[in-house]
Amino acid sequence: MSSVLNIHHSVLEQAWHWRGSGTDSRDPDFQPDDLVTQLLMARGVPRDDIERHRNPTIRNFMPDPSIFQDMENAAQRLAQAVEAGEQITVYGDYDVDGATSAALLIRLLRNLGLNAGYYIPDRLMEGYGPSGEALVRIGDGGSRLIITVDCGAMAYDALSQAKAAGLEVIVVDHHKCASELPAAFALVNPNRLDETDEAASHGHLAAVGVAFLLGAALIRTLRTRGYFAERPEPKIMELLDIVALGTVADVAQLRGLNRAFVAQGLKVMAARRNIGLSALIQASRLTRAPICSDLGFALGPRINAGGRVGKSDLGVRLLITEDPIEAQDIAMELDRLNEERRAIESVVQEEAEAMLAGQHNRAVALLSGEGWHPGVIGIVAGRIKEKTGKPSIVIAVDENGVGKGSGRSIAGVDLGAAIISAREAGLLVAGGGHAMAAGLTVARDKIDALADWLDERLATDVAKASGTKALLIDAIVAPRGLNPIFVDAMESAGPYGMGWPGPRVVTGPLRIIKCDIVGKDHVRAIVAGDDGQSFKAMAFRQGETVLGQTMLHADRGRRYWLAGRAKVDDWGATPKAELHVDDIAFAD
Repeated sequence: MSSVLNIHHSVLEQAWHWRGSGTDSRDPDFQPDDLVTQLLMARGVPRDDIERHRNPTIRNFMPDPSIFQDMENAAQRLAQAVEAGEQITVYGDYDVDGATSAALLIRLLRNLGLNAGYYIPDRLMEGYGPSGEALVRIGDGGSRLIITVDCGAMAYDALSQAKAAGLEVIVVDHHKCASELPAAFALVNPNRLDETDEAASHGHLAAVGVAFLLGAALIRTLRTRGYFAERPEPKIMELLDIVALGTVADVAQLRGLNRAFVAQGLKVMAARRNIGLSALIQASRLTRAPICSDLGFALGPRINAGGRVGKSDLGVRLLITEDPIEAQDIAMELDRLNEERRAIESVVQEEAEAMLAGQHNRAVALLSGEGWHPGVIGIVAGRIKEKTGKPSIVIAVDENGVGKGSGRSIAGVDLGAAIISAREAGLLVAGGGHAMAAGLTVARDKIDALADWLDERLATDVAKASGTKALLIDAIVAPRGLNPIFVDAMESAGPYGMGWPGPRVVTGPLRIIKCDIVGKDHVRAIVAGDDGQSFKAMAFRQGETVLGQTMLHADRGRRYWLAGRAKVDDWGATPKAELHVDDIAFAD
């Protein structure tokens, strides 16, 4: 990778490298289309495939659902159930991906004339994944066909109990699978080890994306059976708003089909056809059409709050309701629960960071605490990962000595595979996940052994991932060129997220005119370039870091380069560009 502005050691002691060939928009011949092409190519798009990725559509990225193992079996069985009017229950997980997956299938089945029910386990009382007892109870209630979504790929005991009770279970999941599969009627999961290369290339789908493919397969199957001869065919594309929400909130990689899901789903969401989502947008105090980041930072956390600190089924109920009053009530309750979640999270975060200070030379940051709320440990693990740059696991230990853990990883380190291996090694009661996130159950007396085991297994991968660390830059822009038009040009190569990183720009040289702390540890600065242009720069949660302190105590007569994400601040009467700072380097 070539160096940007010959910066090899920033204040954060990292080099700045071009992500691709780079774009210097200070060139007088620069055109916005050039920037978009460079952004796409820097994210791995071949030059001859630029147009398909410039406007990602479902038609251009959708695979034939039948390429996936068991997809045809699942679609045929569901078609049979629809035609016969069978009672079906969708068993979902309590997070956003689980809620959206369940809601998508329930809405589709209801549009097909089948009044499908749902079951969402309680995070604290039942934990993750299907339990045999719950499946049998559902069967006793009249549902002999059950669909699990966002769970079930490793539920050996539960599915064996269900099969023994004469139940048929279709598993729709995306988590890593072992070579042995549970006793399901059908298991649709692109991460099955026996998938073809073509199917496995979609292993980055969230569960809601897999559910969408199953829905498409079901409609196709019913069409061939003549089901729509005298009734309208449901428009599954109208459910893409739900797919987009689950995909982004589950931090799935936004490449290929996922990027098309989100790009088109945002358009559906803007029309506000889903009454529950519309109420949630209003409760989130969004006054414009949601953008990709809103799904991850505004809407997703509120759906998650129900499963974390409230009633686990609130998210599904919101997404499937057709009653505006009920939608408004649920959305307001989720907003309240989200505030409660933030308070709980803050306490756990503070205690975890204090514990982190006593850890040294660990490849994996593993932190545990008695009485920590298990509903926020995933969020805290993500914060610790951001702070340390290492895979992080946070474990909440209950009064019985059972620890529930959640982990977040870094690029290049497959945490899910490591957790599955730890379970197979006898260190865990249960565990699974995917490359970037994992969940586990562990006995208190094995936590230290687990920490040592993970260190030994992942040390090389973490060192390799950390050793190649550099700040990747997409473009250089003069301070005067940092304007809403430039930002809009960059956004047209989105939507951005995991696996399709938002563009990072460098601007300068400039001086820091004014700088202070706002909110909770956020650094705000007014900077001015040699060309006379000034703008606002923000460094979030950086008040006590090297980056924040450098900005706060900058020499007012010295010039700097700033690197970060260019955004549009549209709160005022006139939209203005600002920079969310990731790093800073001396210009002279």
